[in-house]
Amino acid sequence: MKGLSRKRTAAVLAAGLCLCLAPGCGGQTEENAKEELMESSLITVGFSQLGNESDWRVANTESVKETFTEENGYNLLVEDAQQKQENQITAIRNFILLEVDYIVIAPVVETGWDEVLSEAKEAGVPVIVMDRQVDVEDDSLYTAWVGSDMYAEGKLAVDWLSDYLEAQGRQEEDISIVHIQGTLGSSAQIGRTEGLDEGLKTHENWHLAAREVGEFTQAKACEVMREILEEVGDDIDVLYCENDSEAFGAMQALDEAGITYGEGGDVILISFDATEAGLRACMEGEMNVNVECNPLHGPRVEEIIRQLEAGEEPEKEEYVEETLFEPEDLTEEFISARGY
Repeated sequence: MKGLSRKRTAAVLAAGLCLCLAPGCGGQTEENAKEELMESSLITVGFSQLGNESDWRVANTESVKETFTEENGYNLLVEDAQQKQENQITAIRNFILLEVDYIVIAPVVETGWDEVLSEAKEAGVPVIVMDRQVDVEDDSLYTAWVGSDMYAEGKLAVDWLSDYLEAQGRQEEDISIVHIQGTLGSSAQIGRTEGLDEGLKTHENWHLAAREVGEFTQAKACEVMREILEEVGDDIDVLYCENDSEAFGAMQALDEAGITYGEGGDVILISFDATEAGLRACMEGEMNVNVECNPLHGPRVEEIIRQLEAGEEPEKEEYVEETLFEPEDLTEEFISARGY
């Protein structure tokens, strides 16, 4: 059935293209296009990416595009949801209508997927969830998930902060923390927030001075950091940003206010994702620590598809191993070789 589905998908796409661009089809009729592409053996993958909000997301998208090429045996359809769940739901339904072989989704938020994933299951289209997770009543609605343990990332950062403050002789001090969250309801926001909240509960001298949503973007984080500084002034010991783009936006606001950060600065700066730009900032001492979140999931998703094509059952969940970086861990050669 998969082979038939691929051919029919290719035919639909080609027919639609010829109808829209008839003069450019070189006289080829719609029926001829269908007949030609019915011979296609490409595996068609529909990919719904949540958006393009950060360097991490760009690297994640490129990993998928570089993996699912015609040379590798794939026909890849990519839809950018622009941070809107309703756009992703529409994209998934369109993929179902096109009879794609597989759907890959990096969801904007965790909830609200039961209905559309039920439609995909009913149509017999396997769904692979990547990066952020989905919270559904029936986990058979998706075939597999691959990504990071966001709670473990948050805990890694909080454990680092506890050790760092102890090494500085500040373990008994009152510590004022500003928290800039990512998109509410996303796996990264939920997990990284839970990690910090657990740290606040276990360290009675840690206090949350402010918590605002930066939406994982530099512009929004700069905006909310300016507002926070108006409210709390410079009484900030720790700034906990849930990705590098937010960290850069917050850094801009701190620069404007004349507040230093990073190694030897007024504010301990914690960031996540470990993008190329983020690691360079960490190497230069502008960030105290950057927790890794590997975006190169394309090959991992392809491995799941290869298993399914071979009639094998993949693992339901696959977590990638990740670490954290301090300035002394980093060199230009290391950063340049990472690829993201």
